[in-house]
Amino acid sequence: MIKEKRKSKFIITNRKILLIIFILSAFYNGLIVKNYKIRTDKILDSHSIRIVLISDLHSHVYGKNQSKIINKIKKQNPDIIALAGDIADDMVPIEGTKLFLEGINDIAPVFYVTGNHEIWTDEVDYIKEVFKSFNIIVLENDYRKVDINGVELVMAGVDDPDIIKYERPHSNWNEEIYKSFSNIEDVSGYKVLLSHRPEAVDFYNSLPFDMVLSGHSHGGQVRIPFILNGLFAPNQGFFPKYAGGVYEQESYTHIVSRGVSFNPRLPRIFNPPEIVVIDIQGQ
Repeated sequence: MIKEKRKSKFIITNRKILLIIFILSAFYNGLIVKNYKIRTDKILDSHSIRIVLISDLHSHVYGKNQSKIINKIKKQNPDIIALAGDIADDMVPIEGTKLFLEGINDIAPVFYVTGNHEIWTDEVDYIKEVFKSFNIIVLENDYRKVDINGVELVMAGVDDPDIIKYERPHSNWNEEIYKSFSNIEDVSGYKVLLSHRPEAVDFYNSLPFDMVLSGHSHGGQVRIPFILNGLFAPNQGFFPKYAGGVYEQESYTHIVSRGVSFNPRLPRIFNPPEIVVIDIQGQ
């Protein structure tokens, strides 16, 4: 009888411990680093380049003067830092964004495109000037060609589609992008496009890029490891196809960041904020 009681108590204790571990794992919101390796024959076999992708900061602050996120980025030793939109927010003061930009602008060249929340501020021109004041390269339906470690790279970027609704209601976003990149196919180098929205996969297939980097989905907010990659994402709805990860499309590699924002009112479940590290290697 005593042995059975002890056994029962042991089982209950173990179950409680497992439940605590499960809850802590589910609601863990510390920054993680996610690594992806991409092979391409457009880069020489002995060459490689490292891009750190950050999206959806929403002016959230990680430690004093953004030290936690800045130090993690520095440790990755990136060749390029790509900011795929919603780094600033329409409801949160921009101070967190400024601290972040001040901390990363001397690590590596930084390229940025707007997300929908920057457009929603109705002060997108001011926000772009803030980024430029920290020597961030703001891409507005254009591109820059850079040579890093002997690798020719074309970094292109587009404004979030909502800029049409707010600033150019009689224009067409797709047509503007086609026109902006009509001659980019003739430019040599591995071509990377920054575009906040992951759901526009078919449109990206019609453009001459080797890689597209996006955010916006916040990882689908809720994940169930090995079962559900995301529960809900903006503009994709429930069970989004492009919640986060690497997706090989018809003509390009699509990498979607789960973002680094954290809002305690809308907890991320099995979906911690992530810094994405992309190693593009020749083959």
